[in-house]
Amino acid sequence: MSVCIAMYNGAPWVGAQLESILAELEPDDEVIVVDDASTDTSLDVVRSIDDPRLRLESRQENRGYVRTFEDALQLATREIIFLSDQDDLWVPGRRAVLVNALSSRALVASDLVLLPDSRPLPNPLTGRPWRLQPTPSPGPIATQLRIWAGIAPYFGCAMGARREFLDVALPFPRFLTESHDLWLATLANAGGRLGHVSMATVRRRLHENNASPSKPRGWRSVLAARVMLLRCTLVAIRRVRRGGPR
Repeated sequence: MSVCIAMYNGAPWVGAQLESILAELEPDDEVIVVDDASTDTSLDVVRSIDDPRLRLESRQENRGYVRTFEDALQLATREIIFLSDQDDLWVPGRRAVLVNALSSRALVASDLVLLPDSRPLPNPLTGRPWRLQPTPSPGPIATQLRIWAGIAPYFGCAMGARREFLDVALPFPRFLTESHDLWLATLANAGGRLGHVSMATVRRRLHENNASPSKPRGWRSVLAARVMLLRCTLVAIRRVRRGGPR
């Protein structure tokens, strides 16, 4: 299994995150960290962790988290790939739960819980879980409408995928400048291969420096995001029909 992390100025959190990840992995797994030209001590933190499963790639030019995640995914070598943010914590048992779910789906996403940005890091899960799907689970059309409406919390940090899916998902559309996770969810949903895990497998940290916006945005930004998602849907349909990004 490959774990892909996009890192940028994550020194306060990335050490604890990597510890939570490495504790879950098996000897043949790998963690790929692609640094997006950090200006803090993030690289030093990662280099201080002595584990042969950890691979660090450093970029000299800041390209943003979408392209950095794309780089990390392209470097993955295993058949199962997990996405991970630099500032969260994995819930024990995450690897087994998502790998099992991927036995019948190309992409799966789980629920998550919020972890306050506090020190020392709290141990118990905190807050009410963010649930992906209502009960009963909606079909593909309703799921896509929920994605467009911004009420389906698909986060890359809670996702796992099979390599065969990445063969279709990569490269990301060139117009994609945010929400790579919604692109992945949209593509899997278009092909009827999106799965859900009704268990929180990650503790997501909210803070002022999150790459994903955590505050309400203006209507222009919201409209631009919805147009981009619509374009993603059209590209996804074409790729599903062709079997790849030709």
